[in-house]
Amino acid sequence: MPTEAQQIRDLFAYDQWANARFAGVLAGLRDDQLTAHLESSFPSLLGTFGHIVAAEWVWLCRWQGANPTTFPEWLASPRLEGLRAKLAEVEAERETLLRPLDDEGLQRPVDYKTFSGIAHRDRLADLCRHVVNHSSYHRGQLTTLLRQVGATAPVTDFIVFLRER
Repeated sequence: MPTEAQQIRDLFAYDQWANARFAGVLAGLRDDQLTAHLESSFPSLLGTFGHIVAAEWVWLCRWQGANPTTFPEWLASPRLEGLRAKLAEVEAERETLLRPLDDEGLQRPVDYKTFSGIAHRDRLADLCRHVVNHSSYHRGQLTTLLRQVGATAPVTDFIVFLRER
């Protein structure tokens, strides 16, 4: 049975794979499709993908000891290529942070505050799972939004990732 550390690494490998699949589909769309106002948690495909990237950035910052009080400035007027570059940066930094950790290292508590200022303390392993789950939730929204602009969403089932690996 894989260790918890290996499970977390596998989840982030899946997250990176799934995000890349969506980024590839989004790259094939016209600007008017990316920015079309659609009904969902965020007003467009670009806004939803931007939220995924920004949320992964926020959590990485918290794990590194910083405590952002708002989403980053670059989210205010996102461009797809900028979001893809920022996501690659986040993934590389997260890999550097998590790679040396073993099961014990993943048990360390992370103290942080939400944007509303509420203090929390959670295990790093639980926060890692939260990030992957959060991104999966919003990739599901991207699937629905893509259908609304006449595009086809990529298959990002975890089992497909495992089979392709």
